[in-house]
Amino acid sequence: MFYYVLKYVLLGPLLRLFFRPRIEGLDNVPAEGPAIVAGNHLSFSDHFLMPAMLKRRITFLAKKEYFTGPGVKGRLTAAFFRSAGQIPVDRTGKEAGQAAIREGLGVLSKGELLGIYPEGTRSHDGRLYKGKVGVAVMALKAQVPVIPCAMIGTFEAQPPGKVIPNLHPVVIRFGKPLDFSRYAGMENEKAVLRAITDEIMYAILTLSEQEYVDQYAAVAKAEQSAADKTAEKERRFPRMPLG
Repeated sequence: MFYYVLKYVLLGPLLRLFFRPRIEGLDNVPAEGPAIVAGNHLSFSDHFLMPAMLKRRITFLAKKEYFTGPGVKGRLTAAFFRSAGQIPVDRTGKEAGQAAIREGLGVLSKGELLGIYPEGTRSHDGRLYKGKVGVAVMALKAQVPVIPCAMIGTFEAQPPGKVIPNLHPVVIRFGKPLDFSRYAGMENEKAVLRAITDEIMYAILTLSEQEYVDQYAAVAKAEQSAADKTAEKERRFPRMPLG
């Protein structure tokens, strides 16, 4: 019940008023039956904008940190995500990935829409990064189509670290459903999973027109963070010239 109150009474109208999103290809999302909506992830606001614009309810696999934050803010955030029907996912380790797949398959088994960001985390620089194969595993095991989705403009509207969004036009673009039934029964084949995931990411790339990086976002983010720390250290403690 709270999900629909958020969507139609509280949050949805506010998001439409503030962002004025333009929706393209909405008829590519099936009116009924299970399906995966796989999108790029540029901003915290992605969690709310896409669900608010869809006619159907969609459940996202959300990082568990949204449910375990400290203090009043953490409890409010956790309550909000739970009330909106989002599922916490531990993103560390192989077993965590298997748990996420089980949760996703549970949503699909009910005939519902599952939302997932194959990159696994938000892009820190607005580029599109390599997808993780969990989306392919779920598509094959559940035998469901994958609808690629591109969020355009949300990085500029609310980049990482930005609390109050900027006024910036946003486009939400849905592509044609991708059918992977030709790979039925091959969910344990690594090469097949990689090929399916790359096809999904290419479809997202075509819709979003982002720059693509053939590297996992989490790795690139860690490298950038390390480089920033090194640069800051050198700035604060510059090396003295010898001689």
